Amino acid sequence: MKKILLTIVLLGSIAFSSKAQDNVSLTMQYQKMMEKVINHIPEVANATSNKIMDFAKSLIGTRYRYASSNPKVGFDCSGFVSYVYKQFGFNINGARSSADFAQKGKAIKLADAKVGDVLVFTGSNSRVRKPGHVGIIYSIDEDGKIKFIHSSSGKAKGVTITDLEGYYKNRFLKAVTVME
Repeated sequence: MKKILLTIVLLGSIAFSSKAQDNVSLTMQYQKMMEKVINHIPEVANATSNKIMDFAKSLIGTRYRYASSNPKVGFDCSGFVSYVYKQFGFNINGARSSADFAQKGKAIKLADAKVGDVLVFTGSNSRVRKPGHVGIIYSIDEDGKIKFIHSSSGKAKGVTITDLEGYYKNRFLKAVTVME
């Protein structure tokens, strides 16, 4: 994404600093180049989320470890999410706890969420409506059913993929995007 933005800035500076005789032609060439770049952005974003999910999936089975973001020791939920994103250059403004992810990402409607977006949940007591768990959307099927990947302290005791239904649906607080 950073490379695309750099390309846009570079193309813009070339177009406006060039001393071409035909400014109309130059403007049209610039517009065509910009359309190609802008049309390519969804492909790049999708490729990035696929790479992130492939990497996250490679960590399935890593054990749960409270307050850890080290794959050799294990992950807690936010340690897992921050570790995965960090591998792809997303710092997320230093987010390290579920409360951090709830505040640092850009809130989106669940219906608008995409693979790679972060889901924020309550802790194990769903009546206490404050952030206590996070995961990454792993897949969304044709019917809109969401699966997410996370490090669970529950039955799975580590990185696993879970359906967003029942227990977790009741704990759901918000979806945030961090890949902008």
